[in-house]
Amino acid sequence: MKLSTQRLYIVSTPIGNLDDITLRAIDVLKKSDIILCEDTRHSLKLLNHLQIKKKLISYHKFNEKKELEKIMKYLNEGKILSLISDAGTPLLSDPGQLLIKTCIKNNIQIVPIPGVSSITASMSVSGFKDQFLFYGFLPKTEKELEKILSSLSQLSFSQVFFIPAIKINFYLKKFKNFFSGRKLFIAKEITKLHETFYREDVDKINMFKSQIKGELTIVISEKNIKDKFFDEKKIITKAKLYC
Repeated sequence: MKLSTQRLYIVSTPIGNLDDITLRAIDVLKKSDIILCEDTRHSLKLLNHLQIKKKLISYHKFNEKKELEKIMKYLNEGKILSLISDAGTPLLSDPGQLLIKTCIKNNIQIVPIPGVSSITASMSVSGFKDQFLFYGFLPKTEKELEKILSSLSQLSFSQVFFIPAIKINFYLKKFKNFFSGRKLFIAKEITKLHETFYREDVDKINMFKSQIKGELTIVISEKNIKDKFFDEKKIITKAKLYC
């Protein structure tokens, strides 16, 4: 496959198992002049596994603005650039929005190279309805978190969140308050050696006694909304009043 210049390729990479990469993604990375990545040390593990040696530029949320001019210069020179994240599909709770918007503004084509995502991977095995909302990382402060969950709890869709494992109990307590009556699915180490899934009713789930590491994908099930026009208990109660 021949790659066109003045294009930015958004390449999905494995979230754990290094074999979870598409043939097209490998081809694009091999033909790229420059690969933008969050952590060059982390990305080197994948690229070494694939026997790919390319110029890497560290591109993360702390240097997006600083690196933007240089990246646009490379694109305008006709360089083939790819953007990858540490794991999964770039730009989903990962840096890159500023670059994407600048490319759109300058008529530079953006090409997605689809692949692995912990969002869809978790939803596919959750057992919940597939109409879902992806929120991403929840707020860290209690006040802001309660404000967000209060709003989200009114929605009937399944909901997907990212949370740091070290704070799992903090978030579970809030889920119990705002998502009572729903089910909860926790995905840990997806596609890795110690891949683990937890399924439980939100009201019944226990706090974790030992500390766990990494990043968790949490799925809250859809809300069971009763038809407000047909409440069987109310109908029976009213019927008794007239008997």
